[in-house]
Amino acid sequence: MLSLGALRKLCAAFDAVALTVIAAGLSHPRCRPFSARAPATPPDFPTIAACRAAVAASTPRRHPSPPHAPAAQSQGPADSDTPVLVRIKRERDPVRLYDLFTANAGNRVLVENRFAFEDAVGRLAGARRNDLVERILEQHRALPQGRREGFVVRVIGLYGKARMPEHALRTFKEMDLYGCPRTAKSLNATMKVLAQSRRFDDVLQLLDDASPTYGVALDAVSYNTVVKMACDMGELRAAYRVMQEMEKEGVRPDAVTYTTLMAAFYKSGQREVGDGLWNLMRLRGCVPTLASYNVRIQFLVNRRRGWQANDLVRKMYAAGVGPDEITYNLVIKGFFLMGEHEMAQTVFGAMHGRGCKPNERVYQTMVHYLCKRRDFNLAFRLCKDSMEKNWFPSVYTIHHLLQGLMKIRKDRNAREILKLVTERQPAYSADEVKAFQDILSHGKTGRS
Repeated sequence: MLSLGALRKLCAAFDAVALTVIAAGLSHPRCRPFSARAPATPPDFPTIAACRAAVAASTPRRHPSPPHAPAAQSQGPADSDTPVLVRIKRERDPVRLYDLFTANAGNRVLVENRFAFEDAVGRLAGARRNDLVERILEQHRALPQGRREGFVVRVIGLYGKARMPEHALRTFKEMDLYGCPRTAKSLNATMKVLAQSRRFDDVLQLLDDASPTYGVALDAVSYNTVVKMACDMGELRAAYRVMQEMEKEGVRPDAVTYTTLMAAFYKSGQREVGDGLWNLMRLRGCVPTLASYNVRIQFLVNRRRGWQANDLVRKMYAAGVGPDEITYNLVIKGFFLMGEHEMAQTVFGAMHGRGCKPNERVYQTMVHYLCKRRDFNLAFRLCKDSMEKNWFPSVYTIHHLLQGLMKIRKDRNAREILKLVTERQPAYSADEVKAFQDILSHGKTGRS
């Protein structure tokens, strides 16, 4: 028969074994101690000697683990298991971003991902690390993908995104060194980068050398790039001669050619030439596009010919060309400029019925001109609707609206607008918010 002291020691031993078993089960997640398949009482239940051995063995295991060990263990697998595209997206240090690209130069998932390149090049260019941009793009240009023209066109475009036109031009000139054939596709991409950088002499030189030096036949996109460049320079006659030249070379001007020229001549006040181009385009069987109609409608609105602009929208529908938000915004503005406020509101309401939702610019136009008309009730409703979509009118328009609401004693509406203004992200400046608040406070004191 065991004594009372022996029983207490035996119970303590059982408790120690139980704690040890539980701790062991928690440290091994694969173990399922409460599985339905496990017997209620284990067949190898420990003896007293085994209990004493377990108590002795459990004593040194109570030392605390190093405080940084779990963090180090969790970081290692996380980095290795995280996809490379996710790591590149999260990386903000330019050098580490470059190292990630270098280390994964052979990863097809990365090499073929256009969006990852654009995002990374944009961030490196923003950090003014053009040296790292050049290293990344030159490294990938030397890959087998560098023999595909589409891949090289992407590299040329990325150099343009980083504002490195010299490197884009050099990439085009060295395509044959990498065994990549040139076509009008790579030529046009290079010309576009040079034109955006306003390197007009290089564009013209490339145009002259395209056929004799590089064996590339010019297409409509090539000529349209030069037409747009000449229009941007204000050389409208030269731009028109480029269109005549492309006709001599057997390249038919398309809707982009006519639309670019029309917009430039209308903007310069040469209405007769713009009208002539519109008629010439239709006479030669070139179907106007949405952009063509919008250019024409813009001209009519500027001439205070809103009803003609509205009629042109009807013709668009008849021609199978659906107007967009720009079209509706122009027509609405045209009617407001003519004093046809009711018609402007009718066009705004018609947008919803024709499957075209108003965008930020349409709301801005409506609220601005409604405030000028002193229709502050409708302006408030539209402005609130716009702000709740995170589309905020100009500061001037908000000023005008708040002042109008206070004058017609719509203090509650003015406070709603002010609340939305203060919640805007990104926030208005402190001076602008204070000016808005002053309108409400001065409006109250002015009526008392």
